[in-house]
Amino acid sequence: MSFAEKYKPKNLKEVKGQGIAIAKLKEFIEGFPEKRKACILYGPSGCGKTASVYALATERNAEIMELNASDFRDKKIISEVVGGAASQKSLFAKSKIILIDEVDGISGFYDRGGLLELVRLIDFSCFPIIMTANHIWDKKFSELRRLGELVEFKELSHNVIFDMLKEIAKKENLNFDESLLKNISIKSRGDLRAALNDLQAVDSSSKDISERDKEENIFNVLKQVLKNNPSENILNLYEKLDMSLDEVYLWLEENIPREYKGEELARAIDLLSKADVFRGRIIRQQHWRFLVYQNFFLSYGVSASKKTSKIGFTSYKRPDRVLKIWMINQKNLVKKEIAKKFARYCHISFKRAMQEFDFMKNVLKNSEIQQKLGLEEKEAEYLKSLA
Repeated sequence: MSFAEKYKPKNLKEVKGQGIAIAKLKEFIEGFPEKRKACILYGPSGCGKTASVYALATERNAEIMELNASDFRDKKIISEVVGGAASQKSLFAKSKIILIDEVDGISGFYDRGGLLELVRLIDFSCFPIIMTANHIWDKKFSELRRLGELVEFKELSHNVIFDMLKEIAKKENLNFDESLLKNISIKSRGDLRAALNDLQAVDSSSKDISERDKEENIFNVLKQVLKNNPSENILNLYEKLDMSLDEVYLWLEENIPREYKGEELARAIDLLSKADVFRGRIIRQQHWRFLVYQNFFLSYGVSASKKTSKIGFTSYKRPDRVLKIWMINQKNLVKKEIAKKFARYCHISFKRAMQEFDFMKNVLKNSEIQQKLGLEEKEAEYLKSLA
């Protein structure tokens, strides 16, 4: 699990460096719906806007219905998805908060009425609608600004980020020199998420565990899952591995057919697909509580697919082909981050920014444009490496 996810604030008191913004956010939610039905949190990336909404929901036992504006740019879709969420009660939680992330992604010629439809839905929503944005002062958002409570999130100071990195390094038993933590804090330019990712990257590169040790560990775990009968202890097996559930999924996908045949194979692959469904929900909706289901299907579920325990030796294989694809996707994360910033700045969809990336890469190499987009050093280096 990433540090950004592991140490995200569980309540509003844990949101650092945004005292005034948090006070205004509380004031909005306590005054709903008499004062305002919508709220717009605006400010730079990584300053805690989305994390604050989730912390607020946790405090109030509220369900979060999250949508990313870049994915819902059509009037009909917004009406169906946001409109339905705005009128239906939560089945499990005490109340509901509708979160529309990156609302500045639904402006422009290609939106086909999406922004106007969102304005209309705010009027009749039974639940508070909270939007996040980096840039909200375009004249196209004038009606949204009129309807919504504006709450500014400031860029975090490097001192606030340094204190948080120091606290997390202590919890993780990381023996880093304070000068390194200060350097990460300053380099992040107010983006806490980027600072946490850098901290974790430094930690990962300094670990003593070798790739060979990792493979020996996964081989032993695969034997327990694929050969032994399922037990309660099997649910905790993957916690011992120095790899994510996504990597575990790739190993299982490669090696299940080496152990199971016929109906057993069909059941195991079906449960593998169910784990992938929950993985998709986690990525799209950021519902990290679904990790328990993903883990269950990958461990107990796959293990219970066989009728009896397996004996004998089975040669498990490292999933080289699929892992190469996964590693390429990891490298593409930098490209995607650049595309997101380009999309926000130009008020176009993320999808369109990715499609036009190859045409725009030479323009993006310009230092002035990089400064306007707020590109990080690693993103600038990535652009420099492109032919």
